[in-house]
Amino acid sequence: MKFRTVAILCAGFLCISANLAGETSEGVDESLKAAQSQFETGAYSSAITTLRTVIARNQNKADVFYWLGRAYYELHDYDNAITQLKRCAKLDKRNALYHQWLGRAYGGKAGRDRNLFVALKVQKEFEEAVRLDPSNIGARRDLQQFYMVAPWIIDGSEKAREMVDAISAMDEVEGHLARAQWYLKDLKKPDLAENEYILVLDAEPGRLEPYLEIAVFYQDQKNGAAMEATIQKAEQVDPSDPRLTYYRGVAGIITGEDLKASEESLKSYLCGTPERSDWPSHAAGNEWLGRLYEQQDKLAEAAEQYRAALQIDPDRKEARERLERLERLSR
Repeated sequence: MKFRTVAILCAGFLCISANLAGETSEGVDESLKAAQSQFETGAYSSAITTLRTVIARNQNKADVFYWLGRAYYELHDYDNAITQLKRCAKLDKRNALYHQWLGRAYGGKAGRDRNLFVALKVQKEFEEAVRLDPSNIGARRDLQQFYMVAPWIIDGSEKAREMVDAISAMDEVEGHLARAQWYLKDLKKPDLAENEYILVLDAEPGRLEPYLEIAVFYQDQKNGAAMEATIQKAEQVDPSDPRLTYYRGVAGIITGEDLKASEESLKSYLCGTPERSDWPSHAAGNEWLGRLYEQQDKLAEAAEQYRAALQIDPDRKEARERLERLERLSR
């Protein structure tokens, strides 16, 4: 009888433990979803607080550390981003995405600190991401970008070209995009890059990102007409994407046509979107608004926008130069 009682008690405790574990797991998942929602709205500090609470209950979920690292990355806190992303990569060593984002975090730190040793860690993580998932084109393009800015001692140019060929063999559109970047950044041949971008437009891809990448090219080339044509094609894919308001505004400023609409577009983008590393920065939006106001001879308003841009990103060289010129004129 005694042994039967003990057995019943043990079974009861096992049942209670299982229920508690299930509740804890469910609670962790709900908290993680809440943190992801905060992340998507740009509330990165709130997401960090939520994720820290999750970690206090469960330190074995790799995706929690992943999102914590992503949130720190968006805040440009690269040291903490690296710490968290290393943890998730350690918990799930086969996950290519974790290594890809760890490489990006190292890249942010290397760029900020001008540190070659850290830059080599970027290469290691991107190469590991590609090794773990050869079909991850995003990781391949990250690695290509690294090779194109890598020191000559690792023969980066040749490795970048090899990566372009590998991407082209996997996906025609992505291959044209990768080759355009190689022509533009490595060979300094924008005319050849544009030929590749035209091939992408002719292919009419069914997702938005290729069009936005091409819009950036035409923005940098100060070709407003081609930029507007690209945006029109992008609108056929997803007319509601908020990034299009930024590109519409910039294109209008470059062409000089309907500056009122351009102003409204940029203000809508600045007021209606979070700051995200993979979207046009708010600092860029402020700088383009400054250029618009300069075209309208609203110099005080232009200076205000340049100051706003520099407050977000002190390294924006052109915004600083334009502001200094305006300040000299006002003396």
